[in-house]
Amino acid sequence: MSDLHCPATLLVARHGDAGYPHPAVLSDDGGWLTDSGRAQVLELAGSLRSRNVAAVYTSRLQRAVESGVVAAEALGVASRVVDGLEELSVGALAGREHDDPELLGVFEAWRAGHLGTVVPGGESGRAVLDRYRAAVEEIADLHRGETVLVFTHGGVMSFAVPRMGRNVRSDLAEQLYLPNCAVAEVLVDADDVTVVSWPGSTDRSVV
Repeated sequence: MSDLHCPATLLVARHGDAGYPHPAVLSDDGGWLTDSGRAQVLELAGSLRSRNVAAVYTSRLQRAVESGVVAAEALGVASRVVDGLEELSVGALAGREHDDPELLGVFEAWRAGHLGTVVPGGESGRAVLDRYRAAVEEIADLHRGETVLVFTHGGVMSFAVPRMGRNVRSDLAEQLYLPNCAVAEVLVDADDVTVVSWPGSTDRSVV
C-alpha cells in the first residue's frame, strides 16, 4: 500500500530499440519494438527484480507501449498508458531531415530558456514541460512509498526531467546521449522532484 507521506520513486527509462516506417526523416510515428529492443527491455526488467517495482507506465506511442508490456510481463505487474510522456513533437516539420535548422533553432531557444518558442505545428517548450510534469505527478500520486518503472523517450526525457529536478542543472543531459533502456531514478514528493541518478554516454554508438 502507498504511503502518502513518502516520495514515489520513478525509474524513468527510454524505450527499447525501435523501428520506424521512415527512419531517415523527422516523424511523430510511434514506431515498433525490434527484437533487439525486446531483449534490452527484458535485460532492464531483470536488473530491477530486487526493486519491487509496483507497476509500469508508458507514453501512448507504440514503441513505449510495447516496451511497457514486455517489462510488465517479466516483472509480474500491470502496464498502463499515461498521456503526457510522449516524445517531443516535430509538428509541421515532419518529413524534413533530422538536422533541420528550423527545428534545431527551436531546441536551441529552449536551451537558452526561451520556453515560449513553438515548434511549427507542434508545442512550445513550456507546454512540453507542463504536460510531462503533470504525467509524472499523476503517476507519483498513485504510488507514494513505492517504486514504478516509466517508459518514455530520449528527447523529452532529457529536456524535461532535469528542468523538474530541484537538485540538478537544466543542462544536465545536453552532452549525454541516452541509450535505449537507460534509466534515471527520480524521487517525487508533493511538488518536489529530486534526480537521484542520471544515465547517459558521450558515445552515440552505444545502444
